[in-house]
Order: sequence, then structure tokens, then C-alpha cells
Amino acid sequence: MPAMPSKYGLFTPVVTLMPGAHGAWEKDATIADIGAVARAADRLGYNYLTCSEHIGIPSEQALRRGARYYDPLSVFGYLSAITTNIRFATYVLVLGYSHPLEIAKRYGTLDVVSGGRLVLGVGVGSLKPEFDLLGLGGSEFEQRGTRGDDALRALRASLGRHLPEYHGPHYTFKGLTLDPCATRQDVPLWIGGSSARSLRRAVELADGWAPFGGIDALAAMIAKAKEFPSWHERQKPLEIVLRNEQQLDPIDRPEQTAEEIRRIFRAGATLINVTLPSASCANYIEQLEALAALDV
Repeated sequence: MPAMPSKYGLFTPVVTLMPGAHGAWEKDATIADIGAVARAADRLGYNYLTCSEHIGIPSEQALRRGARYYDPLSVFGYLSAITTNIRFATYVLVLGYSHPLEIAKRYGTLDVVSGGRLVLGVGVGSLKPEFDLLGLGGSEFEQRGTRGDDALRALRASLGRHLPEYHGPHYTFKGLTLDPCATRQDVPLWIGGSSARSLRRAVELADGWAPFGGIDALAAMIAKAKEFPSWHERQKPLEIVLRNEQQLDPIDRPEQTAEEIRRIFRAGATLINVTLPSASCANYIEQLEALAALDV
């Protein structure tokens, strides 16, 4: 089967179990199952796989946010060795949990290992108990927006540079060597979050916006953002990465799936972060094949 146009990425099964949004088989699935999905997605021409970052979820939040979060570096390091073209998108890293140079070094190494297939999805975070766990409560939590903006600028000054230098209000460094560093200085930076501020942050400081939320509300925010002078001052278009709101089922409901995909693109998406129903790993791969064959 020929590879499809790379307009779909995958909200990778197994690595994150969102309540009500995963198959029962994912609970006991293994890294071999994740690898089988990655190989199939790579073969079919999907754009990217995702993996989120959380160090620990407060127990009272687990029912809403899910409790399972595989570590992106471990997952993507493995998957990069068994795939060829598919990209690896953190969805998302919390900027405040690590110094920008830590991110540049660790994920720059992943970019080298994967042959330049890294996408850094980042956000400012919202779980104060997790910040507190890491000793980042108080003013660091309250200032996470402005610190996040500074971290983005520091990242852009560091990725793909052996001798990074940056001087900002929260982060400053020079005289350090990063070896290895990312293969590129223009590693794509995507901003997570669903607020108007996150979209402005993406427009002004990043390459893409990858929000959560309802399609209609996000479409209205995108339309509003196009009124920003900064939208028109960009050197290249902003990548808009939206998730399907209605369930996609290309095997049993191909027409409804095609219409939902068209609706998401009409809302302003340039990429769709796909979630799919499945009864097993094999069934998930069948869904990938059916979506790849769907004429939209």
C-alpha cells in the first residue's frame, strides 16, 4: 500500500491511558505492541507518534488525566531504532520541570539517535502538586508563563548548537559545550495548552500549536489569532495540530470518519493528532490501514 500524505499523526496507544479514550487491550500491552504500531505507522506514512511527560500524577487527578505516562526519551529511543521516517513528538514536555539546556542535551541526543526526527512539543504546565514535588512551587509556579517564554527562547538559542549562549530574564548561560547536540537548529517547537495565551505563545515563539479542546472553540481562537500582527509577521506558516473530537472509525464508519477529518481541516488544522478505537493491537493496526486508504 502506498504511503498516504503525511497529514495524520498518532496519539500513540498504550503510552498514555486517558480515561474513556483507550482500548481495554492497552492496559496490559507491552513495548512490543507499541513497536508493532510504530512499524505499521511508519510503513503507512503517518507523520508522527506522540508521547507525553508527567513525572507523577496526583492521585486525585488520575481519574481525570489518567495515571499512565511513559517517559518519552525511553519510548522514542526504542522506536527510533525500529522505524525509518516517522517523527517523534513530545505531547508535551513541561518546560518548568527542566533547565532548557537539559532539554536541549537530552532531546538533542534523541534527535541524533533518530536521524533528525524530533518534534519538541512543550507547555508551561498546570499541575501545582507536580511542581511542588520537584521543589518548583511558589513563585516558579506562579511565573511559569513568563519563565516558559524565556525557556523557549533559550531552547531556540541552544538546539543544534555545540556552544550555546543565551541571556534572558530567567535563564542565562555561555561557555558550555553540548556534544552531541540536535542535528538541526530549527527543531520544530510546538506549544501545547488550550488557552488564548498558549496560541499567542505559539504564534510569537514557536512553529506549531497542539492544543486540547473542542474543535469549534479552537477554530474561533484560530480565526481570532489571524488578526494578530504577529501572525502575518511570521516567516513560515504556523502548524496547527488538532485532535479528532468525534471518534474516528475508518473500518466501520468510513463516511463519518471522512467528514470528521474534513471538519477538523476546515477548523484550521494542518495536521490531525488521531485517536482510534480498537479491540487489540492487531485491530488498531487494521484501523491505521483503513485510515491510510480512506479518500478524504
